[in-house]
Amino acid sequence: MKFSRFVADVGGTNIRIATEANGQVSNIKKYLCKDFEHIADAIESYFAQFPDEKFDAGCIAIACPVNDDLIKMTNHSWQFSVKETKERLGLEALEVINDFTAVAMCVPVLTDTQKIKIGGGAPQVNENIAVFGPGTGLGVGHLVKSDSGWQTLDGEGGHVDFAPTNDKDIVIWQYLREQGIHPSAEEVLSGRGLVNVYKALATDSSQTIDEIDPAAITEKALNGSCDVCESALSQFCHVLGSFAGNLALNLGTFGGVYIAGGVVQHFVDYFADSNFRDSFEAKGRFKEYLERIPTYLITEPDFGLIGAAAHLEQHCKG
Repeated sequence: MKFSRFVADVGGTNIRIATEANGQVSNIKKYLCKDFEHIADAIESYFAQFPDEKFDAGCIAIACPVNDDLIKMTNHSWQFSVKETKERLGLEALEVINDFTAVAMCVPVLTDTQKIKIGGGAPQVNENIAVFGPGTGLGVGHLVKSDSGWQTLDGEGGHVDFAPTNDKDIVIWQYLREQGIHPSAEEVLSGRGLVNVYKALATDSSQTIDEIDPAAITEKALNGSCDVCESALSQFCHVLGSFAGNLALNLGTFGGVYIAGGVVQHFVDYFADSNFRDSFEAKGRFKEYLERIPTYLITEPDFGLIGAAAHLEQHCKG
């Protein structure tokens, strides 16, 4: 029987599981979380599809805090003990990491075909890296090189205060306050954030606010059928750039700033030609400093699994 290792990428809706070997992933399967009472049930279902393999180690990247043995998902009912799950699955080792730890860990192993560069100079080898991702929420992470390999700096950077830099930003900030919403970066840079931007700009221009979702805003902006949607998407890209520039300044990320998450994947070409990079560099006296730092959009759909594999390779050798 062949001994193997697995990686899993767990969100509020889906769990994706793959076999890992030497940092590479294969046999990727996707399951609906709601179809299983316990996360171990889903993993055991995956194991059953490969009866000739004995899985003895794994890494789970999951969208929730992972500071304790008891893991409680934020956007799903699953909760589990890492120790008990490891024993139930018969594993020698089980790593559970935050989903944005996995995003950060994937960056050093991405190829040029798995990302798009949007401005800046060449990345400096082994220098600090920032990652963030507008999706259901706004994930943020940093990556630094140490003697033991790449180390992630985890936190809740998506919940920092939204910092307006132009008149439309101020309109958005005021709208959020008037709605009783704390004006954090996540309330602008996420799926619901795009809706907030649309509603703020529609209110400011005294236009009727339609009940609309992020996909519809994006579609109407791209096909030119709604002026407010066009303005909202443009402003969204501006705020992305401003926020990314702040991350770069925080830690001197000359290794690059990388964008993941599902929202931007819906308008890649528009984003590449947007005001994102101008806003990234618009930091007064530090414009030249930021001009040197490259920015990238991650286009690889399996980045979470790849990052979990990289973490497993670094922390569970042998």
